[in-house]
Amino acid sequence: MLGGLTAAGLTLKRYVERDTRFRIAGSDNIGATGLAELRRADLLPVFGEDIGRNVFFIPLAERRKQIEQIAWVKQATVMRLLPDQIRVAIVERQPVAFTRSGNRVGLVDADGVLLTMPAAAMAKHHYSFPVLTGIDRGDSSEARRTRVAVYLRMMSELDAGGQHNSDQLSEIDLTDPEDARVTMPEPGADIVAHFGEDHFMERYQRYKAHITEWRQQYPNLAAVDLRYEQQVVLQMASGKETSQSAQSVEASNGTKAKPAAGAPPAAKATAKPKSTDAKKTAAKPAGKAASGNVAAKKKPQPVKKSAEPKKTAQKSNAKQPAQTTSRKVHSATTMAQGG
Repeated sequence: MLGGLTAAGLTLKRYVERDTRFRIAGSDNIGATGLAELRRADLLPVFGEDIGRNVFFIPLAERRKQIEQIAWVKQATVMRLLPDQIRVAIVERQPVAFTRSGNRVGLVDADGVLLTMPAAAMAKHHYSFPVLTGIDRGDSSEARRTRVAVYLRMMSELDAGGQHNSDQLSEIDLTDPEDARVTMPEPGADIVAHFGEDHFMERYQRYKAHITEWRQQYPNLAAVDLRYEQQVVLQMASGKETSQSAQSVEASNGTKAKPAAGAPPAAKATAKPKSTDAKKTAAKPAGKAASGNVAAKKKPQPVKKSAEPKKTAQKSNAKQPAQTTSRKVHSATTMAQGG
């Protein structure tokens, strides 16, 4: 009995192996579903050595892994359809942002996988994503995934409740994943806003509430650091007056603020005083000196009493505040579509 079953099995095996009805005759025997950005022709090279092979001898697991190496493929399923067909079911990756590296513009998905697409196809899709920089092919897959995760958290917070605040973002530099630097389009010149890695909605609202006032007060404003609890640090464009190189703006309650967690301490800076009045012996600095975190306070001058009552003479021993060196801040530019 056992010998008969064994013989029958061997006979069936030889029949399956040799019967031409189970042979993949050509590329027409290989089909695919779920394709949008990919074409069937993009998958066929994976099955090149399977043409003419018996369908039962095609290594399906190996072919699946090979297909999933294609950038646009998130997941693949490979199956046999008897007698002589192979079917591939594809789940494609979905782009979430543009990327820019040098002059090259591409796309990236939620896993940090970089995707390529012709400019004409991008225009056809009418994508309206921000542009991400600081995400390069030379980075590890984990590093790219981490940077994109920061971007996705920001989009989620800004667009919560059906809002579309992310439409106001032009470009996001994620070179440092702990400090998302966002290019905010403004009349006349873009502003770089440091959002850090959390509290995105709170910081966005603070920026929108005060940016008009800041720009009126500081026409050469180039960057705004929002990573502080009750303060912001305003940075001016390079080449402007040093008195505007690093201004500290306190919150409306007037209290001194501590840096938020993860924000680097700002270096102290003083403002350059205006020219002295020739008729006055003591040089008075113009306004308050600015620092990266806390505005420096002018010390009261000691008063020396004279022999006559109700008359005082003030010594002019106040030191001139040190002149700061302006920091160069380059404003990021918005990406022209298809560029």
